[in-house]
Amino acid sequence: MSIDINSDNSLYYTIDDFEKTDKIDMHLHINSMNPALINRAEKDNFKLLTINADYSDFPPINEQLKTAASLVKLFPGRLAYASTFSMTGWDDPGWLEKTIEHIDSTISEGACAVKVWKNIGMQFRDKNNKIIMIDDPKFDPIFSHLRQKNIPLIGHQGEPRDCWMPLDKIMVKYIKDYFRDHPQYHMYLQPEMPSYEDQITARDNMLEKNKNILFVGAHLASIEWSVIELAKFLDRFPNAVVDLAARAGDLQYQTINDRELVRSFFIRYQDRLLYATDIMQGPDIDSAKFEDEVHSQWISDWKYLCTDSTITTADLDEPITGLKLPRVVIDKIYNTNAKKVFPNAW
Repeated sequence: MSIDINSDNSLYYTIDDFEKTDKIDMHLHINSMNPALINRAEKDNFKLLTINADYSDFPPINEQLKTAASLVKLFPGRLAYASTFSMTGWDDPGWLEKTIEHIDSTISEGACAVKVWKNIGMQFRDKNNKIIMIDDPKFDPIFSHLRQKNIPLIGHQGEPRDCWMPLDKIMVKYIKDYFRDHPQYHMYLQPEMPSYEDQITARDNMLEKNKNILFVGAHLASIEWSVIELAKFLDRFPNAVVDLAARAGDLQYQTINDRELVRSFFIRYQDRLLYATDIMQGPDIDSAKFEDEVHSQWISDWKYLCTDSTITTADLDEPITGLKLPRVVIDKIYNTNAKKVFPNAW
């Protein structure tokens, strides 16, 4: 996977280019009308995609939709949104038709994509107490409908592979903290639930049935643990792309062990990667403090991807050397790839 790149510094961005460069964060969650995150985005030259999710920690789906649609009208060209659908009523005879109607309604109101979340496969059960997986045939008409209308499907299936490990074996602190705070999603504590392999197999089965669907694998498609395995996924499904949301630490952990491997992966798959953070903004925030935290995260990621500086992060015990990706690669990951995937967003 090694690729030679001219070392001329004019081919690379620096920290000073951060605010001057057009960027998109295509995976975050704004669940209040507070404009703090959007204000920070304007200062840092970001466009944003806020994503609705069928997640109990978030407001009800209809409230998420209302907030997103309202913010998009207030900040056109700065913000776009992806909708989702509820699994409630799955066993009812009219669930499928109502769900497709709901999706069409959200698209007509401005949504640019549809999200399916990890509750499918890790939480939701039917009337017979069976866990519903993403390759269930009942979903096929929905995905066929999205494919026919060329609507991207954003999929968060499964979790980091470390989800099936004890906390003291998880190397990335962000991931460890998440499962400590959300034990209901820590599958190590629930061995009766589908395995990591079950989740990935179900997702891939769904994609095999819907090969022409434009699929965005959220969180590095839950193959965050190995760029080699992630490359196999991208080779197998040419219509799939993946976002980096909340998995920078996993890439950085691999960078410690083999920087050239990770860097070569980014260069080889530069057309298939989307910059994203998974930043979440709820209703109860200190706006100034929140803006500072967002800015710090964006700057840290820029430093990792664009420079060869030595970087320390709260997620890892060891320092890392940034990847110093060429400008042409950075422009795709931070901007043009997202515009291709979501042409009606910004």
